[in-house]
Amino acid sequence: MATPPPDASNLSPGVVLVVEDDADLRSTIAGTLAEVGYRVETAVHGADALAQLHGGVRPDLILLDLMMPVVDGWAFMAVQKGEPALARIPVVVFSGAGQRVLNSAPVAAGYLAKPVGRRTLLDAIERVMFTRRASAAPPPARH
Repeated sequence: MATPPPDASNLSPGVVLVVEDDADLRSTIAGTLAEVGYRVETAVHGADALAQLHGGVRPDLILLDLMMPVVDGWAFMAVQKGEPALARIPVVVFSGAGQRVLNSAPVAAGYLAKPVGRRTLLDAIERVMFTRRASAAPPPARH
């Protein structure tokens, strides 16, 4: 007898690493993502995020602020994109820096301008997660 497929409502939509130096905003974003089922890891700046990634944290997506102390988002992406094990993790930039700034170095999978609404945040993350899952899925069987 065939085993029924798992109930999709019980599957986690994935892991998101939120890299944001503002504690209140970081907490709000993490709470919003957790409410809809994401497992959330947080980092206070790029160096903290890199330490977690080098320590084995493997998110499905990184939500990244650009303007942070210690190691900013630009420096974080330069390191992340230069390491094959980390380069495959999509990054959605979340910043008040403006789309024009991001266009000068299009290394991110998406861009969200601060402040961002809940629905816009969730839609952007799900769009990137869907693309990631679709590209990781095995090709359909040929008959």
